[in-house]
Amino acid sequence: MSDGGYKIAAFYRFIELGSVAKLVELRDLIRGEMRARGIVGTMIIASEGFNSTVCGQAAELESFIEFLSQLLSTKILAKFSYSAARPFRKIDVKVKPEIVTLKKPVEIALGQGTHVSPSEWNKLLDDPEVIVLDTRNDYEFRTGTFDRAVNPKTEKFSDLPEYVEENLDPQKHKKIAMFCTGGIRCEKFAPYMKEIGFENVYQLEGGILKYLEEVSPEDQRWNGECYVFDTRVTLDERLKPSRSRDLSQER
Repeated sequence: MSDGGYKIAAFYRFIELGSVAKLVELRDLIRGEMRARGIVGTMIIASEGFNSTVCGQAAELESFIEFLSQLLSTKILAKFSYSAARPFRKIDVKVKPEIVTLKKPVEIALGQGTHVSPSEWNKLLDDPEVIVLDTRNDYEFRTGTFDRAVNPKTEKFSDLPEYVEENLDPQKHKKIAMFCTGGIRCEKFAPYMKEIGFENVYQLEGGILKYLEEVSPEDQRWNGECYVFDTRVTLDERLKPSRSRDLSQER
């Protein structure tokens, strides 16, 4: 049920999208459809896939997602939230080298079997042998995080491999559970961790947003609020816009 006038969809997918020329063609088609349907927000496309958060009226947004599913020949599984005001002001479709910037080549398929559902996540948090790794940036961590989570104190996602190299050891740290806002950073970092020798790697499927959507507030192990990259800035445990200050401006 809607809590406001606009429906917001966050989604990504790692699939082969082709050459730069093909990406430019896709960019122009997607921009045109967003404009025609009154959809605003951000979408990043790269040869490795796409990453997007967009908003609009519910019917138009759903038809746009159906259009993308057909255009990109894939099933889009979106996470939804609602807002009384539009959290985006413009259409921004970009072609980039990566849909989330790690600056490391990663075999995404190695992440198969590492996903943990929101309903099972609390069990990992209760395991004293598990290192709970927040893969987000420092200001996101300070806005809110899970019980027992480690803060790598990174300024950007591509700093995370250096933190792991200096602080974690595959021979000593046998279980690593990681999470991020919507899941995309972990989709890259879980297989990266497998590549460098960590055997028992877990990632929260759908990220914090899916956890807050599916786990009742009384059962949540989340503390604080969730930073999001739009004008809402932070969301509370019920995915409603909150009043926290923007810590990204205080770095």
